[in-house]
Amino acid sequence: MIHLPLDQAHALVSTILSRAGFSSGHARTLTDTIVAGERDGCTSHGLYRTLVCVHSLKLGKVDGAAEPQVHDAAPSIVRVDAKGGYSLLAFEAGLPHLIEKASRNGIAAMAINHCVHFSALWPEVEQLTAAGLVGLACNPSHAWVAPAGGREPLLGTNPFAFGWPRPGGQPYVFDFATSAVARGEIELRRRAGQTIPEGWGVDADGNPTTSPDAVVNGGAMLTFGSHKGSALSTMIELIAGPLIGDLTSQESLQHDAGAGASPYHGELVLALDPARFINGDPAPHMARAETLLQAFASSGARLPSQRRYEARARSQQQGIQIPEQLHAELIALRDDPDARVVPG
Repeated sequence: MIHLPLDQAHALVSTILSRAGFSSGHARTLTDTIVAGERDGCTSHGLYRTLVCVHSLKLGKVDGAAEPQVHDAAPSIVRVDAKGGYSLLAFEAGLPHLIEKASRNGIAAMAINHCVHFSALWPEVEQLTAAGLVGLACNPSHAWVAPAGGREPLLGTNPFAFGWPRPGGQPYVFDFATSAVARGEIELRRRAGQTIPEGWGVDADGNPTTSPDAVVNGGAMLTFGSHKGSALSTMIELIAGPLIGDLTSQESLQHDAGAGASPYHGELVLALDPARFINGDPAPHMARAETLLQAFASSGARLPSQRRYEARARSQQQGIQIPEQLHAELIALRDDPDARVVPG
């Protein structure tokens, strides 16, 4: 393992993305999110994703210089056309409008269209909780996942994130794929020559497998919770696909045409303002919510995101560690933007 202080990790990723051809805005937002993933202990969405971003750019599957266009669609709706760029700069462009609409109307939605997406959603909902808002976000991906009872990939990993602001502390946030595990977890096991647990995927014949290669090559990932995860995943396909005029995971995979790039689709973000929902002073009701959340610790349970916050504090003090192979690939890209480094 190679140790990196966070500032060095940030400089390394930023340099790679800039030299690869991403604009300053895209390089900045991508770097912040990639380093945040590694910082928070989520290696599947951490520095490894730098390789994915550069790979997608070289294939022409993402526009590294796209300038998002914001549209005021309705009193409670803002639309942002990412113009074929990564979603993060589009989210940044639309966020002030989403916050203003939610504060004025109590609830607001942001639809991000025509974006390329790879990232976790917690950095986005955390920005909403920082504004005192309750946040939800979801998106399709590529059709890698078989619905419950099937063996053909029809659904994406289709992540869903929720954030609740907490006074004087870290927000309550969960962010999970509706597949049994994020795609990146399988990709990392495959890169490392490791097996995967049963229940993560099936082979081309629909049989359970512990081989990441069998899942990736002709097989399928599985949803969490059988039919329950399958139903939630299908809901996300609909509300973050056709509802906002964008692609389903099947259509995203067809658009990819075997290139192995990041998914291309849309994203739906919702923001709710407790001060507008609650009749009167919201403080007593937020205090009741805090009583519920604080009761988790005394019961022996762990709140979602607790381990991420612990990893965040540790990384800010001690830096991060990444595999030597990944570090070598990153250095190769930094020194030669044309170096052939293929993720997976």
